[in-house]
Amino acid sequence: MTGSVPWSAGSAPARLRAPPGATDSHHHIYDDRFAYDPAAALKPGNATVADYRLLQAQIGTTRNVVVQPSSYGTDNRCLLDALAGFGTAARGVAVVDESVTDAELRAMDAAGVRGVRVNIARAGGPSVASIEALARRVAPLGWHVQIHTLADAYPALAPVLAGLPVQVVIDHLGRLPQPEGLGHAAWPALRALVDTGRCWVKISGAYHDSRTGAPAYADTSAVARAWIDAAPERLVWGTDWPHPSATAGEKPLPDDAVMFDLLESWAPSEALRQRILVENPALLYGFAESD
Repeated sequence: MTGSVPWSAGSAPARLRAPPGATDSHHHIYDDRFAYDPAAALKPGNATVADYRLLQAQIGTTRNVVVQPSSYGTDNRCLLDALAGFGTAARGVAVVDESVTDAELRAMDAAGVRGVRVNIARAGGPSVASIEALARRVAPLGWHVQIHTLADAYPALAPVLAGLPVQVVIDHLGRLPQPEGLGHAAWPALRALVDTGRCWVKISGAYHDSRTGAPAYADTSAVARAWIDAAPERLVWGTDWPHPSATAGEKPLPDDAVMFDLLESWAPSEALRQRILVENPALLYGFAESD
């Protein structure tokens, strides 16, 4: 694939060959058929199912996890529409609050949703105070709770997350700031959480906190390698396409093929990449061999 992908800086395909069943475990869909939450801080242009198919062709992934963005608040219609469009090779992570009904949760489960996201870094969803109540609601479905927050919150938040009756997924490398990186107090807090065996980390969004920048993202790449050294069995990888903070001009727009190729230096063996791209997401999101 040599054509350009919307919301990606490059046009060349990835050099790294994706294994069969490779999964992008974190991306968003935006479609103007569905109205944004009036209170949303980010309101990107369209990034549709068809657009995302171009990205899959560029990097070689075949499974994907659609994450409800803050732009839609707790209105998951765009997410559910995208899951229907993608079919059985896709899973979803919704945003709900305590008003959600059990029937609505069951319907989302049938559509492929496997978790709920709490985005503390952006307005547009449930509060920190509601995490425990939401976890109890989704526990019978086998869902997880996904957390996106800046690193400063994790030392106090980690004990709360450790006590939840569900598995926990941490977004974007734990959002460790640079140049502090692994010296930040969030690193040992998150390491202890992952060591419980009930917490996962997405090695995604390396551009978010990088000071050194593209193409190597050397500072945040060091964090990714540290996670891979510490707990390769608890990691999944994602693009974060269409890079909402970059579409808003807060960050430079990354080249997704280059970001995928970073996996070759982060996880230098095929066995490691197979685990991170295929085996771990299959376990976390419930993909079958036929998906």
